[in-house]
Amino acid sequence: MLDIAAELERVLEAGHRVGVVTVAAVHGSAPRAVGSAMAVTDDGQVIGAISGGCVESEAHALASAVLDGDAAPAATLGLSDDDALAAGLSCGGHLSVIATVLTPADAEVREQLRAAVGGAAAALDLALAEGTVSTTIAADDVATRLEDGVLHLRRPAAPRLIIVGAVDFSSALATAARPLGYRITVVDARPAFATAARHPDAHEVIRAWPGEYLAGTDVGPRDVICVLTHEERFDIPALAAALATDAAYVGAMGSRRTDVRRRELLREAGVDPEALARLRSPIGLDLGAVTPAETAISIVAEIVADARASQAPRLSETVGPIHAGAALA
Repeated sequence: MLDIAAELERVLEAGHRVGVVTVAAVHGSAPRAVGSAMAVTDDGQVIGAISGGCVESEAHALASAVLDGDAAPAATLGLSDDDALAAGLSCGGHLSVIATVLTPADAEVREQLRAAVGGAAAALDLALAEGTVSTTIAADDVATRLEDGVLHLRRPAAPRLIIVGAVDFSSALATAARPLGYRITVVDARPAFATAARHPDAHEVIRAWPGEYLAGTDVGPRDVICVLTHEERFDIPALAAALATDAAYVGAMGSRRTDVRRRELLREAGVDPEALARLRSPIGLDLGAVTPAETAISIVAEIVADARASQAPRLSETVGPIHAGAALA
């Protein structure tokens, strides 16, 4: 339910009642995790998904039925693995789900939805037997799980993506990364470049010297820092500050020649070898990217690959030309 918080709050604000089907447990193979939700509004709008398509019709029927008061809150959707294989379905398995109804009057629930939309920590409890939603939470409880007949939905505060440099590549990166749930900040000291109009998908645009900003802002172990400026006066202080944090990922854009010089300047600035080894430079996966949009995809792909421990080729771990092929026509 928290994964579709923005869409739910939008329709609730418009005055609609909503039937929501939320995954409480996964049995066998399924593409979506516990907590994934699909909703149907009282005027027929469909929001979200709980599978790769195998049980969406069942979920739609259940959401509509609970909205009409014609369904029990707990249900099992999908086929057994053997039946699914015989039917030619791609995943198999089945889902235990909870069907609930939300209304515009559910103020406390909507407060948690708005918190999730704003990137703050959010939590809801769904009772399997009753299909009710409550907001009784433990502040340090961040694990989504089914326990004693209650599905505890937990979403921690959104991780940050701090983009250094207000350039075409930074705007494209903000656009590519926003669907992943990052709270996106663009920082640049140049007023003509550091504008919200140039970065419509950033949550905030900060006019400040990047090194000073990074040294003075909170950076956590789930946060990401991408330095895209291509100017040493910005790059070196920013990267020195970034590598002093425990950010999950620190990357910098530039050619291999730029990378060699940049690393030497960082060593001269006092960055120790262990910290310097964390730097992803040149930034991105080796996708042959050329345009800002393509490069943004390669950067986001590397961020995901790092988080998932993927072995996809990082440009920082390969040799040879970065731009080996032409851009797509």
